[in-house]
Amino acid sequence: MTSVALAVTDGMLHFELSLAYEVFGSAPDQVTVPWYDVVVCGSRAVRVGRFLLEPDHGLGQLARADTVIVPGWADIDVDPPAALVDAVRAAHEAGARVASLCTGAFVLAAAGLLDGKRATTHWAHTEALSACYPKVEVDPDVLYVDNGSVLTSAGKAAAMDLCLHLVRLDHGSAVANTVARRLVVPPHRAGGQAQFVAAPVPTRDGHPLGALLPWVVERLDRPLTVEDLARQARMSSRHLGRRFRETTGTTPLQWLLTQRIRRAQELLEATDDSVDAIATATGMGTATTLRRHFNRTVGVPPDTYRRTFRARSGTGGTEERSLTSGGTRSM
Repeated sequence: MTSVALAVTDGMLHFELSLAYEVFGSAPDQVTVPWYDVVVCGSRAVRVGRFLLEPDHGLGQLARADTVIVPGWADIDVDPPAALVDAVRAAHEAGARVASLCTGAFVLAAAGLLDGKRATTHWAHTEALSACYPKVEVDPDVLYVDNGSVLTSAGKAAAMDLCLHLVRLDHGSAVANTVARRLVVPPHRAGGQAQFVAAPVPTRDGHPLGALLPWVVERLDRPLTVEDLARQARMSSRHLGRRFRETTGTTPLQWLLTQRIRRAQELLEATDDSVDAIATATGMGTATTLRRHFNRTVGVPPDTYRRTFRARSGTGGTEERSLTSGGTRSM
């Protein structure tokens, strides 16, 4: 069982703290893998917004956790408590994976964990983070950044994206998607090392893409084109492209490629199907095409991904992975 410690102190943002506890605190009914052991760590009872929170342990417990989550820090003009900064640094030195949500990045930066690394935070505070900590390579245009043992996210919804990303690293896509369905949030928003591209499926009634995207996901084994999607959506290809950009932040073909890669990951995790069979099931056509796009998007070949995932699942540990984006003109 993987232990997750939430580091809390006066001045934390309750939304990010709550969503982290919701993701890691209890497994969905359908999930059978050993779930996380979550503890809340703080020096004393703390005020989180309008709520008073009683920690389970002191901050020293962070150094015993596998993963440490640092929620958002409410007032970036005030230095975070030295005890919190020291405890987070000690946890990382002890081998913990440390992730910040929203302005929690200021705590990680104060601990020196972001020096020389790419990082992000809420877009409204990226300039302040860069000014306060010039050794940090601040990227204001991403949802989250994964440096392996140190991760940072932008605000609010992006904090959820990072938490689901951690579940995906630990337990695979199928489990992460199950958690997302329980929470009624998009199951996958990720993308390249240079930019994380949103790929949600709108669900609200009346949305122009609300019916189209589920229709596409059910037909990933078919050689779909932009014209096919536009015909199904009853709009021109150009209008469809504009709607996709507004809704998902990417093009129809790139969104489609992302869904094919995610399906391929699920099949590699959950089946013994050959790469050729998975290429057919995901609409890639050939194993060569699948390997090219998979390697460019995920960073490793399909066979390596399968071996790595199964080795990780068997030991319950985590494996560092980076996601790199790769554009394509046809899929």
